[in-house]
Amino acid sequence: MKIDADVVIQLRNERSWSQDELAVSSGLNLRTVQRIEKEGVISLQSKKALAAAFDIDVKELDYVAPVLEKNYEYQTVVMKSDVGWITGWGKKELAAGPYQLDEMINRYASEGWKVHTLTHGSTVHGGSGQVMILFEREIVEQQ
Repeated sequence: MKIDADVVIQLRNERSWSQDELAVSSGLNLRTVQRIEKEGVISLQSKKALAAAFDIDVKELDYVAPVLEKNYEYQTVVMKSDVGWITGWGKKELAAGPYQLDEMINRYASEGWKVHTLTHGSTVHGGSGQVMILFEREIVEQQ
């Protein structure tokens, strides 16, 4: 099972114990203590032994995965399209086209944008010959 190795190290340091002293106090082998602190992997029996040595509840040693929050930015773009509703993707060229929709999408992709939603206009809604694309990209914060 997985435990929070940082908690073990912190508790050991608070008591000013060496790894050897923790091993003696818990009844574990020194190599076992070293492996636990390095890898955070432990058996239930070793976990109980450490909790007893530190005089804490075994659950305080549990590993809690950090919650990673992702933030996104969005951009809506309306583009002329030479894609006919019935004719299929990129097969029909209009008299004013071709508009090279694929190349325009790839240009946004080269800047890290991904297509989130693509809506093809229709004559019913007055958007025939247009495509509305919602792009998204993850905001990477500098640290």
